[in-house]
Amino acid sequence: MEYHSSYGLEHHGFENLEREYWNLSTPALYEQAIRHREGIIAHLGALVVRTGDHTGRSPNDKFVVRESSTADQIWWGSVNQECTEENFNNLHERMMNYFQNRSVFVQDVYAGTDPEYRLPVRIITEQAWHSLFARNMFVRIFDPEQLRNHVPEFVVIDAPNLSARPDIDCTSSGAFIHVNFAKKMVLIGGTRYAGEIKKSIFTAMNFLLPARGVMTMHCSANYGQDRDDVALFFGLSGTGKTTLSNDSTRTLIGDDEHGWSDNGVFNFEGGCYAKAIRLSPQGEPEIFQATRRFGTILENVKIDANRRRVDLDDATFTQNTRASYPITHIPNADYGGIGGHPKHIVFLTADAFGIMPPIARLTPEQAQYHFLAGYTAKVAGTETGVTEPQATFSTCFGAPFMPRHPTVYAELLAEKVKQHDVKLWMVNTGWTGGPYGEGSRMKLTYTRAMVRAALEGKLDGVPTVTDPVFGFAIPQTVPDVPAEVLQPRGTWANPSAYDAKARDLVARFHKYMTQFEDKMSDAVKAAAPVAP
Repeated sequence: MEYHSSYGLEHHGFENLEREYWNLSTPALYEQAIRHREGIIAHLGALVVRTGDHTGRSPNDKFVVRESSTADQIWWGSVNQECTEENFNNLHERMMNYFQNRSVFVQDVYAGTDPEYRLPVRIITEQAWHSLFARNMFVRIFDPEQLRNHVPEFVVIDAPNLSARPDIDCTSSGAFIHVNFAKKMVLIGGTRYAGEIKKSIFTAMNFLLPARGVMTMHCSANYGQDRDDVALFFGLSGTGKTTLSNDSTRTLIGDDEHGWSDNGVFNFEGGCYAKAIRLSPQGEPEIFQATRRFGTILENVKIDANRRRVDLDDATFTQNTRASYPITHIPNADYGGIGGHPKHIVFLTADAFGIMPPIARLTPEQAQYHFLAGYTAKVAGTETGVTEPQATFSTCFGAPFMPRHPTVYAELLAEKVKQHDVKLWMVNTGWTGGPYGEGSRMKLTYTRAMVRAALEGKLDGVPTVTDPVFGFAIPQTVPDVPAEVLQPRGTWANPSAYDAKARDLVARFHKYMTQFEDKMSDAVKAAAPVAP
C-alpha cells in the first residue's frame, strides 16, 4: 500500500505523469530497481549500482540562486557560486517537461531526529534506487497519518538522465545542482551520484538552523556509557569520521551530519553513507557487516556477475566506492539519533604532508583557528578528477555545504565549546614518516587506540610536549601506541626534509587564512602555525 500525501506533486510543477510511486518500502523499491535494470542483487542481499561518469560529488556544478530575500546571508564565491532566478526557472521548466509521461518515485521524510528542529523534506527521483537511497539516508516516517498530512518545507527534484546545457544554463558541465532557498527547492540532474541528494539537504540545514541558534556540523557522533558522554568527529570525506565513530565500545549517534542545539546533539540523518573501499571485518566490523545486508546500496563496487559476490578491495570503477544503509544496520547505534552535549571534539585530518602529529590537545583558540582552516587532503575518488590525495583547506571541515559565512559557524562553535567546557583534539589519520608517496598511512589500530585513550580520560594527566610547528600539546605516551610514532619529526629519516615540508605547509596555512584575518581575535591569530 502506498501512503500518498494530500499535498500533491502539482505544488512542485509536475503534470501529466505516467505514475507516481509514493513512499515505497525497501522491498518494493528493490523490485522497481530490478525491473528497470538499475542494479543487481549481490549475495546476501545488497543492491549493487553504478553511477556512471560521476563517482563523486561535482562541486563545480553546484550553484545557489541569488535572490533578494537571502542574498545578503550567503557566503558568495568559489564555494557558493551564484546563478540567477531565470537560470533556475528555466531548468525547472525543462525538468517538468522532461518528466511528463514518465514515472517518479517520492519519499516523504525528515531531516533531523530532534522533533523541535527537524525539517520535513520531499525527495522526488527518476530512479528507484535513488528513492531507496533517500529512504536509507533520511529519517523515515512510519505513521500513515503523518505521511498523508506531510507538507514538505524543502524539496529535491532529481533527474540524473537529464543533462544541462552549459551554453545556455548556469553550469560548467552537463551536471547541475541548483539550490533555491527562497523556493526551498533543489534541482539535481546530469549525475547519478546519489550523494548529491543528501548533501543538498545538508546545505539547506546549514542555512536554516544557525538562525535558530543551532550549530550545524559536518561530523560524526557517538557516546560512551550514557548519552552525556558525547564525542564529535569533524572531518572531510575519507578522514575517518565513519570508521572512528563506529566503535564497538561506544554507541553511534550518526556518521556524517549533526546539529548541536540547547538540547544537545542530534543526527540529521537516518542512515550512513560509508566509504566501502578495502573495508575489512577486522578493521571496520560493523560497517563491513552492513555491506552484506538486504537494504544496503553498494555504489560502484565490483561484483562477479555469475557468483554475485562483491570485491570491496577492487577500485576498478573508483576509489570512492560507497555503502548506503539505514542506521538500524549498525547494532550499537542509537536509532533515535539524539545525545547530550559533547565532552570531546576531535578534528580529523588526513595530512598528506606528514607534518601533523597523530594526536594532540588543542586550546580553544587553536580549535577556532583550525576549524576555520579545515586542513586535510582530498582523498582519491571523493570528488570528480581527484585521483590521489591533494592538500586542501575546507573551512569548517565542510565548506562545500556551508552557505553562510564560515565565521557564523565558528562563533557558534566557540560559544558552545566555552559553555560546555569541551576537550579539544586534533587527530591525523594521514601520513607518517614522510609525505604521500614516501611515508605510510597511519595505522588504524594506532588511531583507534589514541582516540579511545582520549575519550576515556587516559590522556588527562599524561605529560605533553609542545609541537614546534602547530603549538599543540602532544602526549608523550599513549596506551598501546609506540612512543616514537607520536612525534612526527622523529618518524622521518631526514629531519631537515621534515623542516622543509613543514615550512611549505605553514606557508599554505598563512596564505589561506589571510581571508579571515579581519574576523579573528588576536588570540586566534596567535594560534597560527610557525615555520621551523
